[in-house]
Amino acid sequence: MTSIPEKGLLFRHTPCIIEQNKKDKAVHGMGTICGANCDHCGFREQCAGCEKTCGSPFGGKCVAAEYIKAKGKEEYAGFKQALLAEVNALLASCGYPAAAALTELPGFYVNLAYPLPGGESVKFLEDKNVYLGAQVEVAGQERCVGAVADGGFILLCSYGENGAVPELLAYRKR
Repeated sequence: MTSIPEKGLLFRHTPCIIEQNKKDKAVHGMGTICGANCDHCGFREQCAGCEKTCGSPFGGKCVAAEYIKAKGKEEYAGFKQALLAEVNALLASCGYPAAAALTELPGFYVNLAYPLPGGESVKFLEDKNVYLGAQVEVAGQERCVGAVADGGFILLCSYGENGAVPELLAYRKR
C-alpha cells in the first residue's frame, strides 16, 4: 500500500518541478504540477491553477500535486496504477466491471450527499480537495458506478444522471 507523505514533507520545491511547471505553462497556458492539459477543462473557471497555488488549485489538497512534489511524476504514475488495481479489485468484489483509468477530479464535483436511514444526508469528501476518480457504466443499468480515492481511502457509489439519488456501496481505508 502506498500512501501520501505527511504534510510537512510535501512542500519541497525542487528545480525539476519548477522547470516542468514552466514547460507546462508554455504548452498548455496554465502551469501544472501533474502535466495535465487544463485548456479544455470544464472546471477551469473555478480553478486558481497549480502553479499559482503550489498545488492547491481549489484551495485544498490535491492528491497529484502532493504526491509529485514528494516523490516525482514517475512515482505518481506508479501510485495511480497501484490505486487503480485496488479500485478494480474492490469493484470486482462488488460485481462491477473494471475502471479503465483514474482521473484527477475536484471534490465539489464528486462529493455527493448520501442519504442515511434517518432521512439525513452526509458528504464524505472535501469540496476543495482534488481526488482520483472513475465512472463505470454498467451494461443494462441506468445507474453508473463511481470510484473516488486518494492515499487514504477508496469510496464506491452508484448514482443516476448528474449524480441523482447516490448510494454508498463501499468505503475502504487504505
